[in-house]
Amino acid sequence: MPKKTIDQTDVAGKRVLMRVDFNVPMSGGAINDDRRIRLAAPSIRSVLKRGGRVVLMSHLGRPKGKGYEAEHSLKPCAERLATILGSPVGLPSTDCVDDASAKAVNAMADGDCLLLENLRFHTAEKGGDESFARRLAAYADIYCNEAFGASHRNDASMLAVPRLLDGKPRVAGLLLQKELDFLAERLSNPEAPYVAVLGGAKVSDKIPCIEHLVPKTDHILIGGAMAYTFLAALDREVGESRVEHERIKDATRIIELAARERCQLHLPTDHVCSTEFSGSAGDAKMCHGAIDAGYMGLDIGPETQSRFAGLISDAKTVVWNGPMGVFEWEAFSIGTRAVAEAMAEATGAGALTVVGGGDSAAAAEKFGVASRMSHVSTGGGASLELLAGKRFATVDLLDLA
Repeated sequence: MPKKTIDQTDVAGKRVLMRVDFNVPMSGGAINDDRRIRLAAPSIRSVLKRGGRVVLMSHLGRPKGKGYEAEHSLKPCAERLATILGSPVGLPSTDCVDDASAKAVNAMADGDCLLLENLRFHTAEKGGDESFARRLAAYADIYCNEAFGASHRNDASMLAVPRLLDGKPRVAGLLLQKELDFLAERLSNPEAPYVAVLGGAKVSDKIPCIEHLVPKTDHILIGGAMAYTFLAALDREVGESRVEHERIKDATRIIELAARERCQLHLPTDHVCSTEFSGSAGDAKMCHGAIDAGYMGLDIGPETQSRFAGLISDAKTVVWNGPMGVFEWEAFSIGTRAVAEAMAEATGAGALTVVGGGDSAAAAEKFGVASRMSHVSTGGGASLELLAGKRFATVDLLDLA
């Protein structure tokens, strides 16, 4: 059901505790990709322009949970957001729930914005601890979930905090509502032909998603390393390619399910291979059908690229989660690029195209086609769980529109 959004909520003179997802890729203290920050900005601006006070909270990376760690500080995110907004963003303390943070929140004026330090400096965040959540909830007159990428996790800031605020407005951010609209609402009644493109390294990550999609889709295109577990299940020669042997029975079950449901499951028929898992070393060659001993598949081959692109171009609905190969390395990026460009062209022809976050979103950005998709999600794990038909308790408790 559609949720009440922050722009539909009276915020004048009120403190909006907004959970954002600023878990952005970093290297050497610098932000590599600020997309998640940029996409949260409209919700933040909506509050500030209407005289509200924005208290942002987020996690970043995987700190040990034993206090402040400089390499996991949200300071670069505060600085980047200030540049995007064109106004100051405070970072009051090295601890999100200490006296300094509480005083800063209490001293805020209308139109002010501050960012609390990394929630995961406390183990209580991932543990869903209520006493920790109570200290965060004390900052709020209104709670706003603008963290789709974390909405499948029942962390303290995602679930315990809004539960403690029962009776106060608990609303969706504009980005969260957009994610739900595309990944839940629009894909619940897709226009046929409906094509799902699934890739990535591990079958085990995708099994619930594939099982949920089989009865709903007309075609499922499988690439990436996970394809070799399916090919092994069909007794194909896959050389040294990555195979999850403990998942071969699951792959066999999915193949049989697809046959019963009349969903066409498409696997690679040619492969770009190498003797080493490396972008620059090893002996690379094309393998048609069987993969030679000593070689591993690292991308789909030209024949498969053409076949997959053709199925995408004929589709009216396409959802994509997971690359077709090791797209970070130029030698093994062509299959993923072919899928991304075919989806962009399908969008131009009137198809609904949804990219399910994570590596797929990174690939769409890398190949310059993200703006040509109907929607590119900010949450890889969250989008995968929605595609698997799961509900999020963190979203269910938000106010209905």
